Amino acid sequence: MYHLKVTVKDMGEESYAHTAEGIVSIKVMENTWIPLAPVNLQENQRGPFPQQISQAHWSGGPAVYRLKGAFSRGLFTISSEGVISVTRPLDREAQAEFQIEVFAESPDGTAYADSLTLAVTVGDDNDNAPVFSQQLYQADLNELAVQETEILRVQATDADAPATDNSKIVYRIASQKPESKEPLFRMDRESGAITVQAASLHGAAAHYTLEVIAEDLAGQKGGHSSTCTVILDIVDVNDKPPVFSQRKYGPFKVPEDTETGFLVTEIAASDEDKPGTDSWLVEFKIESGNEGEIFELQADRENNAASVILKKELDFESVQEYSLVLSARNVGALVAGGYGSDSTATVLVQVVNVNEAPVLSQEVYVESVEEGVPAGTVVLTVQGSDPDTPRGIALRYSLKGDTNEWFDINEYTGEIKTARVLDREVMEGTYTMVVVAEERVSPNSTPMSVTAAVTINVKDLNDNYPHLVGDYSQEYMCSLQRENQAIIIGAADEDVQSGALQFSFSSDPTVRRNWRLRPINGTHAYLSMGLSYLVPQVYMVPIIITDSGTPRLEKQFNLPVTVCQCTERGNCRTQVLEMTGKPTPLSAFGLLFGTLGILGLAVMIGLAKLKAKSTDNAEKIPLNNSA
Repeated sequence: MYHLKVTVKDMGEESYAHTAEGIVSIKVMENTWIPLAPVNLQENQRGPFPQQISQAHWSGGPAVYRLKGAFSRGLFTISSEGVISVTRPLDREAQAEFQIEVFAESPDGTAYADSLTLAVTVGDDNDNAPVFSQQLYQADLNELAVQETEILRVQATDADAPATDNSKIVYRIASQKPESKEPLFRMDRESGAITVQAASLHGAAAHYTLEVIAEDLAGQKGGHSSTCTVILDIVDVNDKPPVFSQRKYGPFKVPEDTETGFLVTEIAASDEDKPGTDSWLVEFKIESGNEGEIFELQADRENNAASVILKKELDFESVQEYSLVLSARNVGALVAGGYGSDSTATVLVQVVNVNEAPVLSQEVYVESVEEGVPAGTVVLTVQGSDPDTPRGIALRYSLKGDTNEWFDINEYTGEIKTARVLDREVMEGTYTMVVVAEERVSPNSTPMSVTAAVTINVKDLNDNYPHLVGDYSQEYMCSLQRENQAIIIGAADEDVQSGALQFSFSSDPTVRRNWRLRPINGTHAYLSMGLSYLVPQVYMVPIIITDSGTPRLEKQFNLPVTVCQCTERGNCRTQVLEMTGKPTPLSAFGLLFGTLGILGLAVMIGLAKLKAKSTDNAEKIPLNNSA
């Protein structure tokens, strides 16, 4: 124990300064607030808890202890005696180290000294299994991949302490589906790399599924493990060319009259590459021997086959045999090797000769000839041939359908002549018949024949006179003439080139004075009176009709025209006079009874007057009014 006297003085040592004195007692004690030793705790301890791990002590008087640090509340505690304890199991993977500050304070909360630090390290326990970075790995592998080709790497991690056996992972292939006689793949234990172990993958399956295991403790017993799946797709490469099922097809005998679309044969090729891929699909082609493109190929892509089809007609006289050279090629490019002789085949087709019908130079013959040409005039010559031999068989020509016998044909030369003078109007302009050419063969053989249509267009000549058409017997004109009174007359001409018809009168001045003609169109005209009054009777009006053909043809017609007195309604009501110079029954009876009429005139006067009154308003049966 030490006692110290302490004096306090102001005014800087002046004589009049004031002073004060005091006694300070100092007791020297042993220091127990010393650094705490680090603590190592194993994770996953089973207890009992709380478990003491350290102790701090303050020897300078009554103290209250307190802990501070990065740990969950209540994980570590300190008692009033300074005993530090852990209350439950630790998890190294959650927190591997703790820095705990320890405080000693007076009851009023004043710290006696700086805090102490307790370092706690959590020891590792192998309580975590390896975890793959992904549960499913997938990769494509070229079927031409060589041995030791790396395909992919799997990766797993372990949450246990690094650089210890607890986190030391090794890999292995647990299973392979489908299985193989020899191992195809190898797993590197340390790196997780999967490589090709087989010398060749040719003939391998299209897909493989591997189950890979990752084990900690370096694969020792008692460790943890996990698995993942690896899917490997073997990518087919076009390294095998197609091969024909046979190198030669035929010979196939095909008659030359076989219809197009005929199936000659079917061809096929095989390919060892993956079915359904471009490396497996085969395209067939006719490389040579198909001059004129007589044949074509129809592909069957599902079966790598094709059909040889007849595309065009065969002709024995032109080609007797076809040697078709076919090739088989993959759709995809061939990456290894080349196409050999097995990828080529020959199809031999022999054409069988058939007696064919003769042929004419044209399917339809059309010729024009003027009407009126004399009999024996050559119109045209048909030409035929027999395709069976280079020189052909002689043909016989005849006509069918010439019912009116307008034409003759020379049976040896095919020359068609007129049998009589042609008349276009009778033949109606166009005449159609059929020419027949048949083989001249022995009586015991059936001849082949061919037909063609022959159309003769008969050119028109202006050889027909125009003529009146229609019935005018019921037509009449009123005298006095009424407004717009006229008769429409019509004419026709059978000639095509007659053109417009012209209507005119003869040179008789009386006719020209009494009548008028006014054209309507090329076939009709108005006939009207030239004077307002003509004596009622039947007139013979001379009308001349002229066509416009070459040469011009004209003809005169005397048209009977009735002129009569008309009622107010325009109906003809008086008996017209007969034509001059023609005796009538009325005149004969007038001469016979003239004398008797005069004697009885006096008696009849009265009766005539009464009769006149009753008939003034009576009308005879009317004729057609031309007004």
